[in-house]
Amino acid sequence: MNNSIEELEKLTARGDLFINENGKVRCYACAHRCLLAEGKHGVCKVRFNFSGELRVPFGYVVGCYCDPIEKKPFYHFLPGTSALTFGMAGCNFHCPFCQNWITSQALKDKNSEVIFEKVTPEQLIRFAKKTGCKSIVSSYNEPLITAEWAKTIFQLATTEGLKCAIVSNGYGTPEVISYLKPYLNAVKIDLKTFDDKKYRKLGGVLNHVTSTISTVFKENIWLEIVTLIIPGFNDDQTELREMARFIASLSKKIPWHLTAFHPDYLMLDNRRTRPSDLIRAVHIAMDEGLEFVYTGNLPGQTQDFENTQCPRCKTTLIKRLGFHAIKMNLSEGGACQVCNEKIPGVWK
Repeated sequence: MNNSIEELEKLTARGDLFINENGKVRCYACAHRCLLAEGKHGVCKVRFNFSGELRVPFGYVVGCYCDPIEKKPFYHFLPGTSALTFGMAGCNFHCPFCQNWITSQALKDKNSEVIFEKVTPEQLIRFAKKTGCKSIVSSYNEPLITAEWAKTIFQLATTEGLKCAIVSNGYGTPEVISYLKPYLNAVKIDLKTFDDKKYRKLGGVLNHVTSTISTVFKENIWLEIVTLIIPGFNDDQTELREMARFIASLSKKIPWHLTAFHPDYLMLDNRRTRPSDLIRAVHIAMDEGLEFVYTGNLPGQTQDFENTQCPRCKTTLIKRLGFHAIKMNLSEGGACQVCNEKIPGVWK
């Protein structure tokens, strides 16, 4: 392992997602679309202009674990299986409530640190297969700003029969989604708030996130959405209803995960999310017609809202406790075994 930032900056490759503009480079891996003069870094702090070309992170991980797929969280994507999850350093947001801040804010926050390990895509694939993982997921930091590294891994993973996914804040561009699409089986996107002023304080613009969500859905890539319910920040009934209506406008079958906040990083004085907060938010979402609404981070405390139910006959199709699917009543093709209702998702 290594923790030298200077050494980390050497682990780069020529990027694909940029164009030259009068001696500067315009990066379009994310919606910031940074225009970088020689030697300058983007908002993410990991993509930079070196001699007129964009250099991007390559050949290392700051974290690599075999996790339950439910931890991402994905509930309609290979449930009950394990995913090899890897991440790098950097993020294009600066959320004060970030729960992965050790890696995502590593190059922005002097209190954070970068501990990384050099790896090859081949080593990651071998580890995934050795541990019985069925998929490979780019997570922990923002995967769109390290898209070239993810694509290289995903290309090899696909040839080895593994599914590929990203866990993103959704601050993307149509170009980066198109770039990853041939190797991308699923995307989880955070919808942090439905208030543009709040999004700008986090470092982005609401419209870019909703546009990315719409693009992923229209490209027929499996999509699940997560909102960390933070008391006093995004739990207002009107805001929750607006988020639910937006998701329902795309499809009432998109899974929406409502997860519990705990004080972390720079938001240490906020109270924790209670089970009743999540249950209230679930009912708002269901009132707007969403068929698959889930709670997270409070295992066994939110009635049966961790489980997947058939929208037609109400049979419990997948029973969960925390990150574990402990009972499944789905056919191999993803249909209810009682009424044969087809449940949307990636099941095999």
